[in-house]
Amino acid sequence: MTGRENPYSRYARLRQISPIVRAADDALVVTGYADCQTVVRDPRFAHMPPDMLAFIGFPDWRDHPALHQLFTSILTLNPPDHTRLRRLVGSAFTARRVQALRPAIERMVAELLDDLAGQGPVDFVDRFAFPLPVAVIGELLGVPAEDRAQFQTLVRDWTQVLEVITPEVLERADPAAATIREYLAGLLQRRRREPADDLLTALAQAQAADDRLSDDEVLSNAALLFAAGFETTTNLLANGVVALAAHPGQKPLLGADPERAVEEFLRYDSPVQLSSRVVMEPVELAGVAIEPGERVVAYLGAGNHDPARFDAPHELRLDRADNAPLSFGGGIHYCLGAPLARLEAQIALPALVARFPALAVAGPPQRRDSLSLKGFTALPVYTGC
Repeated sequence: MTGRENPYSRYARLRQISPIVRAADDALVVTGYADCQTVVRDPRFAHMPPDMLAFIGFPDWRDHPALHQLFTSILTLNPPDHTRLRRLVGSAFTARRVQALRPAIERMVAELLDDLAGQGPVDFVDRFAFPLPVAVIGELLGVPAEDRAQFQTLVRDWTQVLEVITPEVLERADPAAATIREYLAGLLQRRRREPADDLLTALAQAQAADDRLSDDEVLSNAALLFAAGFETTTNLLANGVVALAAHPGQKPLLGADPERAVEEFLRYDSPVQLSSRVVMEPVELAGVAIEPGERVVAYLGAGNHDPARFDAPHELRLDRADNAPLSFGGGIHYCLGAPLARLEAQIALPALVARFPALAVAGPPQRRDSLSLKGFTALPVYTGC
C-alpha cells in the first residue's frame, strides 16, 4: 500500500531509470508527459480487443457479466464500434444537458454543506464526496434518489476488473455487474413507457432513431456512465480536500479561479492514475521500437508530475498557468463525462472552503486499495464549526 499511498516519488525514480521500462507482467510502462500523451492519443495504440482475454484464461468473457459489461462499452471498444457508439451516446450526453444541471448541483452542494454544519468529525466521503456525484449522475441518468446509495459498493466491486482480472475478483465483480445491469434494464423499460427528461430516456430515443444501438449496448454504456459519473468525481473531491489540508495557503486561490484550481487538483493527484493500450502497428515510443501486440501502460499520474512539462510538479499551485493534466485521457477515448466532473468540483470545492474555512483532516484516511483509481474509502474531517 505504501506505493499506492504516495506513488509520485516512485514515478520519479522510474523516470530516472528510463523513460520506458518493462514491468513484471511484461507490459511496457511510460511515465513522461509526452509519452503518456502519445499513448492515449495515437490511434496506433488501441484498447485490448476483448477476444485477447482468451490469452489470459477467459475465452468465455461474454459469460462473465463484469467483463461483458466493460468490454462492450465505449471505455474499451475500438473503432468502428467505438465511433458509432460514442456518437450515439454523445448525442444524448450533451454540453447543454450538463450545463443545465448547474442549479441542481448548487442546490445539492448547499444541502450537503448544511448537513455537515455544527458536527464533530465526519466522514467526508460518506457525507459529501460520494452523495454529491451519485446524486448528480443519478439526476442526469434518471436513477431515482432512493435507489442510488446501493451502487457505491456494487460499482466498487465491478470496477475491480479494471485493476486485475482473476477468478477471485470475478466472484465479486460478476454478481455486482449483473445487479447493476438488471436494475438498469428495468429502468430502461420504464423510461420507454414513461419518458422523462433524463439521459436514459435520451438513450432509448437514440436507439429508436438508430436500430444499430442494441439493448445490450444501451445497458453497458448506461452502466459505464453511471459508474464513471461518481467513481472518479468522488475521488477528485476527496483528493482535493486532502491536498488543500496539506497546502492551506492555497485556499484563498480556490475561489478566485475555480476552473484553474480544479485543473490543478486533477494534475496534482489524479483520480485515474493509468491507462493501458495494445500496440496495433509498429511504432517508436521513447526511442524504443515496439512491435504489434505489446501492451503499453501510460502512468497518467506520473505524466502529470513530469518536471519536463510542469515547473515544480510536486507543489500544489491553484493558480498554475498552462496546465493541461492527462487525468481524463485523450484522443477518441477522452472521458465523455469530463465536463460534468469539472463542473461539480468547480462548484463544490470553493463552496466547501467558503463555508468551512477551517476544514481539516481529522484522522488517518482509508485509502482505496487500487493502482489505477486513486482515492479514499473514508476521510475523517473537522468542519471547524
